[in-house]
Amino acid sequence: MPSVLIVDDSPAERRLICEFLRTHSEWRVFDAANGEEALARVAETAPDLVVTDLNMPVMDGLELVTAMRTHYPEIPVILITAYGSEALAVEALERGAAGYVPKSRLTEKLLPTMENVLALARADQSYARLIQCLDLTEFRFRLDNDLTLVDPLVDLVQQMVEGLEFSDFTGRLRIGIALREAILNAILHGNLELSPEEVQRIREVSDVEKQMALIEARRSQDPFKSRRVYVQVLLSREEVCFKVRDEGPGFNPELFPGPTELGALDGDRGRGLALMRTFMDKVVYNEKGNEVTLIKYKDTLPQSGTDPKPCG
Repeated sequence: MPSVLIVDDSPAERRLICEFLRTHSEWRVFDAANGEEALARVAETAPDLVVTDLNMPVMDGLELVTAMRTHYPEIPVILITAYGSEALAVEALERGAAGYVPKSRLTEKLLPTMENVLALARADQSYARLIQCLDLTEFRFRLDNDLTLVDPLVDLVQQMVEGLEFSDFTGRLRIGIALREAILNAILHGNLELSPEEVQRIREVSDVEKQMALIEARRSQDPFKSRRVYVQVLLSREEVCFKVRDEGPGFNPELFPGPTELGALDGDRGRGLALMRTFMDKVVYNEKGNEVTLIKYKDTLPQSGTDPKPCG
């Protein structure tokens, strides 16, 4: 049974979240009133996840994220974001948080987000010693519109990133989340051309088999059934590069708000793109808008004026 620590300085808010999780899930739930108390509770209970508010006395959510990455890098932290806190939330994501849930959407989004982050955090590490011998590796995948293939592919990439000693646990998790969002966007928005409302209903379901049932009719129809997603992965000890292409009509990423803009993190529109832009150093779409290149550098960005090397 997984466990989670809920951190919020409001006793009423904290109690509501804890009661919701105890009623609607099998998670063991602990709680703390601020970041300082949370660190003590983490030492006592060793939770699988931490879910924290941003604005708290003594030690706020931003300071807690930093401390967790320093002292407990293997435990992911999920933010609870409020409208108007976008800049602060993005700073917390950049410091090491693994994801976010808008406070206005807690009952819809909290459990699916927790399940997704935990699934990626528990990726199998059985090939770690062999992978440590790698210096460079490349994969090319051609995927059906099959959501059950997404997490195994991301798990494989995370194992490779660990073996290459590219980043710490939190960094690997964030890379995995960015890749997962890119592939899900390619399948759901790109190839299947689902509306934001339809995608929202699918992503609120944590069980992937139930998600597949929701898209089964769509993926068996023309022209969607013949479309594929192409994923190119290039990993080295200095750089991680993903290229994800769908066969849909494409879109204009400039129409979506940047992650720090007011209200950008409060809904589902552009959520995946916001996470990709926050977790990766480069996010570039082709002119049609059906192919995205994601790049993460090991330490720092290349010097100004240096173009990123393409995948392959």
